[in-house]
Amino acid sequence: MDTKLTLKLDQEIIEKAKLYASEKKLSLSRLIENYLNSLTSDKPKNELQISPFVKSLSSGITIPANYDYKKDRVDYLEQKYK
Repeated sequence: MDTKLTLKLDQEIIEKAKLYASEKKLSLSRLIENYLNSLTSDKPKNELQISPFVKSLSSGITIPANYDYKKDRVDYLEQKYK
């Protein structure tokens, strides 16, 4: 159920928020609703949400903690330009 809410905010902040909402193709009401929802959600604050698209890009390959990418790059370039 939607309910009307009246807020008092600085005019400059309102204008910036309207511009931001317009760029994101959202209404200002929806933008504020999403923000308040994110503040009051039951999810742990440190839990990072990964979109299904990003999850689909994962290859499942793990990189060792002691992997030296600089040495690997040097070795690759030495082989390439022999």
